Amino acid sequence: MIRHIVLWTLNNPADAPRFKSLLDTCARLVPGIVEFDVGIREAGLEATADVVLVSTFTDAQQLEAYQHHPDHKAVAAELGKMRSGRHVVDHTFEPAKAAA
Repeated sequence: MIRHIVLWTLNNPADAPRFKSLLDTCARLVPGIVEFDVGIREAGLEATADVVLVSTFTDAQQLEAYQHHPDHKAVAAELGKMRSGRHVVDHTFEPAKAAA
């Protein structure tokens, strides 16, 4: 499995709910999305970014299909206008086995 984590700093942090709403439209673009969770900075909790995406894909091919999907590209173009910074980490992992 591949975990795809992205953090954004926005030009205007007040745009975080709209940013999240746009990003949430990508949650079901390809069948290989296992997890898709978008969070925004909350008052009183530590944060050095305004928005975070934690997503999981079944394999690298599904992540690539997501990244090249025309709907994702359209959303990314809109999000790009709203952000001042972006950080990404993709990593592979083995799912935890259920306790017996």
